[in-house]
Amino acid sequence: MASNVFVRSMVASGLCLGLAACGGSGLFNRGGSDGAVTARDQAARHKAEAERAALATARGDDGGDGSTIWDIFGNSPDPNTAVEVNKYLWQASLEILNFLPVETVDPFTGVIVTGYGTPPGGGRAYRATVYVQDPALDARSLKVALQARGGGTVSAETQRAVEDAILTRARQLRIRDSKL
Repeated sequence: MASNVFVRSMVASGLCLGLAACGGSGLFNRGGSDGAVTARDQAARHKAEAERAALATARGDDGGDGSTIWDIFGNSPDPNTAVEVNKYLWQASLEILNFLPVETVDPFTGVIVTGYGTPPGGGRAYRATVYVQDPALDARSLKVALQARGGGTVSAETQRAVEDAILTRARQLRIRDSKL
């Protein structure tokens, strides 16, 4: 029994010394100086803290993510893996705008960015940015921004026609899936 206590205390002491050796100052100072913080180090630390505070103010929070160790025991979904876009709007957007070369797709944020392309039977080149912002199959869930080559503006009717085509195709896809 006494040997168990001795072994445990030795292991704990070894862990403490090992942890102390990882620091830049203290018992095993490897910093090359006497452990004093230079003015440049202090200035860099203050600058980093000011940047963190400015970012937290811009986000409207205290800089933390609001989580605790007890959150791992909760039954909440992981926000890094939850996809919050409507799959029918997503698929319909890719199908309707298939004549445009896709530059960037991000299903986690719901953004599709395309390059310039000419629609079949059309003479003007367009590019599009599609934002599917909600899991509901709803017109409010879809935002489409079109731009003509050369910075030209696209009429509201053309933009609305593209949005309507995407919504119509999304409804068709949902109806097809419900028959399965």
